[in-house]
Amino acid sequence: MGGQRHERADAVRNRAAILHATEQLLAEVGPERVTLDRVAARAGVGKGTVFRRFGSRTGLFQELLAEQAERILSAIDADEPPLGRAASPRQRLFAFLDELVDLACRNIALIAAHEQACANDRLADPTYQRWHGHLHNLLTELAPHHDADFLAHTLLGCFDGELVRHVLAHGGRARLRANVRALAAAVLASGPELVNSVVQARPRRSGVGQVST
Repeated sequence: MGGQRHERADAVRNRAAILHATEQLLAEVGPERVTLDRVAARAGVGKGTVFRRFGSRTGLFQELLAEQAERILSAIDADEPPLGRAASPRQRLFAFLDELVDLACRNIALIAAHEQACANDRLADPTYQRWHGHLHNLLTELAPHHDADFLAHTLLGCFDGELVRHVLAHGGRARLRANVRALAAAVLASGPELVNSVVQARPRRSGVGQVST
């Protein structure tokens, strides 16, 4: 029993050391030069330990992002406002977007690394899916006439790593926050008549390669 407790304690320490080493290397050398070998050397563990725990660079970046996002995810599952269920859906939406702005600004290197590592299947990332699901639910409640699935992806697109890096260099966090909020407010302000007009304005196809006007 004592040996098992010691093994678990070592595993917890190793995980924390690996994630901390990854975070340091991302800030120092950028995502392109972060390898499992470098992470293992910085953390003081064997490469096999890193591989067994995380599987790949993708798994490592996913785990680090999930850890950074855990406080937000825990808050939206609780009751306390402004993120929790006791707040109004509108308050929860804007509070959640503000938290994502802060997360992106604090972890721009991690966001970029995560996107590169998960480029082929980014939408399937567990953290992304939880963020999307939360936005989808709020938008469905606040604007049931809109396509909540698409708009949730659109709002999350505001946190693209390269876009965030550009905005931070040309206006900073305040610009990013203001424009994410403005986009969300515009979505909520547009009524079903706008949706209907867009649908009615679509050209109808009368045959293969032909569009009727």
